[in-house]
Amino acid sequence: MSLTVAVQMDPLESINIAGDSSFALMLAAQARGHRLFHYAAEDLNWSDGRLWTQARPVTVRREVGNHFDAGDPVSLDLGDGADVVLMRQDPPFDLGYITATHLLERISDRTLVVNDPASVRNAPEKVFVLDYARFMPPTLVTRSLDEARAFLRQHGAIVVKPLHGNGGKAIFRVGPEGENLSALMEVFNTAYREPHMVQAFLPDVAKGDKRIVLVDGEVAGAINRLPGEGEIRSNLAVGGSAEKTELTEREREICAALGPELKRRGLIFVGIDVIGGEWLTEINVTSPTGIVAIERFDGTDVAGLIWDAIERRVAAR
Repeated sequence: MSLTVAVQMDPLESINIAGDSSFALMLAAQARGHRLFHYAAEDLNWSDGRLWTQARPVTVRREVGNHFDAGDPVSLDLGDGADVVLMRQDPPFDLGYITATHLLERISDRTLVVNDPASVRNAPEKVFVLDYARFMPPTLVTRSLDEARAFLRQHGAIVVKPLHGNGGKAIFRVGPEGENLSALMEVFNTAYREPHMVQAFLPDVAKGDKRIVLVDGEVAGAINRLPGEGEIRSNLAVGGSAEKTELTEREREICAALGPELKRRGLIFVGIDVIGGEWLTEINVTSPTGIVAIERFDGTDVAGLIWDAIERRVAAR
């Protein structure tokens, strides 16, 4: 099976190929004989039932500083001229991101969009997870300083983070005395119109934050991400480091609970985050990462598993 694959992502020139999951997916697709095109979400056009973009045909290679070649842009009809669209641009999950999901949804009956655009739109990382609150640490979603103070009194120490943040950005720990909580809520309420996520601080975060990747609802692998010195954040993008890991029974229970719903929603490539072997904090569906590190530690070809799932779904159409 040879497919035409359009990859909607950030500029290829700026990616770090050593750990970029989108680049790994492109390498795997090319190795299978699939034809690759690259475009940016802001280049989408719609008229008279057609969705198209100016896209560059690309070839990729694992060579630092010379990792791709691109041809001249062509007008690519994403409904009739592509078999698969990989929606892989990084958040923020803003109106531009949401608009792209609305446009791509209009061709999803003809072209397989991964992950399903309507499901991505309806499953923001820190909102979808509320469906599985039984696995979460104590959590409050609010803009209210009084509610945040009451939550702090109840739990002793808390973490405050943007509801639609990504990559470990703007995550703050507030200690039992509530130092700067009022100033922090003031800054958050000025910067964001939506509520914020407040959670009980989990000391076990010092032992790592596990990224578990599920492919079409099945566990494909995991890594444990350790925070850097003086940090509570373990995201690799902010200086965390990865190590080999195994799943706990609780983590397997979480995956078993999520898997069927992820598959039903067409969320083929998902990364969930679990702290301390038991606390689910996020379900990442927009542009999940981690597959390169999993392959490095476990030898599991997660990119290949993702393409197996994609090809099954295309064939089933």
